[in-house]
Amino acid sequence: MKMIRAIIRPECESDVELALERAGCGALTKWDVLGRGRQRGIQVGGAVYGELPKISLMVVVSDENASKAVDAILKAARTGHPGDGRIFVNDVKTSYTIRTGTVDP
Repeated sequence: MKMIRAIIRPECESDVELALERAGCGALTKWDVLGRGRQRGIQVGGAVYGELPKISLMVVVSDENASKAVDAILKAARTGHPGDGRIFVNDVKTSYTIRTGTVDP
């Protein structure tokens, strides 16, 4: 299994969710976050905004579906401008269902 974590622009949230659902990855966790990337925020006139609102999404998928999920996020979240976000992919060794206490395959 793979855990895919994506930091995306808030305005892309619904498009990314729909793209993941179409790719067969309906289950996800999301939360609002603040952060900055390489650009270290933005400057508008004399005001500097060091932290920008973003959405963090997390999905766990089978190894076979990982590339589909990543492609879905890339296509739905890309605007072509700095600050589009980042995707992280990690291996998941074990997953437990809390309700039953069982280990998921």
